[in-house]
Amino acid sequence: MIREDLEAHLGRAVRSVEPIPSGHSGFTYFVDLEDGARYVLRLPPPGARIAGPADVVRQGRIMAALNAAGLPVPAVPAMSDEPTVDGRPFILMEAVDGERIEEASKQASAGDIAASAVAVLKRLHAVPREQTGIGEEEAVTLQAEMMRWAWLMQRAPEELTARAGELGGLLATHAPEAREPALVHGDYHYGNMLFRDSGVVAVLDWEIAQIGQPLLDLGCLIVVSGRHPGDWPEADTEQVLELYGAGMDEMRWYLAMSMYKYASIFGYNLMLHRRGKRPDPMYEGMTEIITGLIDEGIKLLS
Repeated sequence: MIREDLEAHLGRAVRSVEPIPSGHSGFTYFVDLEDGARYVLRLPPPGARIAGPADVVRQGRIMAALNAAGLPVPAVPAMSDEPTVDGRPFILMEAVDGERIEEASKQASAGDIAASAVAVLKRLHAVPREQTGIGEEEAVTLQAEMMRWAWLMQRAPEELTARAGELGGLLATHAPEAREPALVHGDYHYGNMLFRDSGVVAVLDWEIAQIGQPLLDLGCLIVVSGRHPGDWPEADTEQVLELYGAGMDEMRWYLAMSMYKYASIFGYNLMLHRRGKRPDPMYEGMTEIITGLIDEGIKLLS
């Protein structure tokens, strides 16, 4: 059905549609056309309400806008908010020729990879709001950001989140003065990038992008790089802050916020795995990471 619907929409013959096995985002496929062109198709989950992470066309608008602005983001040659492909909206994006971080880190130094990621991030945050594809949306406050991840934390396994309330209280008490809002990727880490040598050639997965506080992305980059299971290089905190132009006093809260956020995300996904709603054995190996993130966040702000 997907193949036939795509052919009807594009007016071009589709040779194959294959699920992409790497990563942990579902409903993403490689699409090969008969003329040799390769694309990536993204669909929302079947029956999902088209909002938040399921709003693939919103993601497409962001990517198309950033690609037009010269950022390393896939081009989007086709998308539709109508139930076009398998009864769902879709985006069809360029399949960028690049390597995932596990391969890139075998050839390039951690410092060079971090420098490229920070350089792209600075360009991203400098894009004028009206050129982001979602510039008309209201900026998300730090208070709303905290509440979003508190909701997930409450659904994570209780034996892992006993101290989460303590960290949440510290975050609420010590929230910093806001910077000028900018486009925020929301999940800016090496797993959502493709590389050529040490250079970032594509930033992917714009599911939770928003207009918000830019230092949230910097916190994500630092926190996730050193704590993700697998062969990921750790981003040196001092190097990243110096390259971006942020000080540790200001970043301490954003680092703790990222620790809270990813503890909630990993914990929530672990809950979904254990209940059989979204099986992914990777999260069973992250119990110590979840508790460690919460403990470290408390230590940062205490």
